[in-house]
Amino acid sequence: MFSLSPPAVRPFATRTTPARPAALLADPGSLPALDVHRGPWPGRDVTSGGVTLHVRETPGPDGTPAVYVHGLSGSATNWTDLAAQLSSRAAGTAVDLPGFGLTRPLPSCDYTPNGHADVLLCFLAGQGRPVHLLGNSLGAAIALKVAARRPELVRTLTLVSPAMPDRRPDPRRVSDPRMLLAMVPGVGRRARAELAALSPRTRAEQVVRLCFGDPGVAPEHRLDEAAAEIAARGRQVWAGEAIERTAKAMLASWVRGESLWSVAARVTAPTLVVWGDRDRLVAPRLAARTAAAVRGRLLMLAGVGHVAQIEAPVAVAQAVAGMWDAVADGTWED
Repeated sequence: MFSLSPPAVRPFATRTTPARPAALLADPGSLPALDVHRGPWPGRDVTSGGVTLHVRETPGPDGTPAVYVHGLSGSATNWTDLAAQLSSRAAGTAVDLPGFGLTRPLPSCDYTPNGHADVLLCFLAGQGRPVHLLGNSLGAAIALKVAARRPELVRTLTLVSPAMPDRRPDPRRVSDPRMLLAMVPGVGRRARAELAALSPRTRAEQVVRLCFGDPGVAPEHRLDEAAAEIAARGRQVWAGEAIERTAKAMLASWVRGESLWSVAARVTAPTLVVWGDRDRLVAPRLAARTAAAVRGRLLMLAGVGHVAQIEAPVAVAQAVAGMWDAVADGTWED
């Protein structure tokens, strides 16, 4: 959970739509000031639609609420700053997916993207009203599936570096090269032991180096918070299995089953795609194609990595609030 001042913002565009950024970026003065010292929002277990998730809730005005979905190895705390920025527009609920954060696994232990989407869909259906749905990485892929299957539940959709199929064999896409060795039977034993011996602080720094466009902007107190969360996850007996099985299922979904590109083509909700041009995990070259697939608009952030909602919450909030305003006044499709 980190933040910095807004980076340079490139104009909105899709492959075929001219950019008109001034009409789509909300006035910065209409959003709260960024408080980089804010801790995670209060959390509790909520049962909705037959499933129980741990959530962190942001107070806000009545109207369409926002729901935030984290990525692989993430949690609801990944949305602390962006939810604060958007709190003047919408009350927020950031969820921990089953096996992540403080949500226990479901009895089915279905960690496939479709399984996670089923859980989120049930949770949203139980709320009884449409939401502004926002997701990052794996969470964005899950949000895509929900929006395609149940369009009446999604008022708007925001996808931050969604985990679109990207099969590049690039060792820079992992936080520690030993993670690749750890997956090799037999010879991976030593690598697994070395990884297990890393301190939570070291692991937090590795994640920042992987996910941030500029790791140097992460404040010390945010690194400490991330390290504490990693240590807490290490005490959960289910956490390791949840991450491993979710990661393998996500990669498997890229080569078999319905393509996520086909899913994206069925989305009808107004959609904003946000991408950092220094994203190491999912190639920025997929950004324009993704925006075109959902018939949405694209915001490219210069110098930003895979978790723009953490690294550049002010810029992302301006874009999201601008979309919400344009949808509300009927000008989004202009």
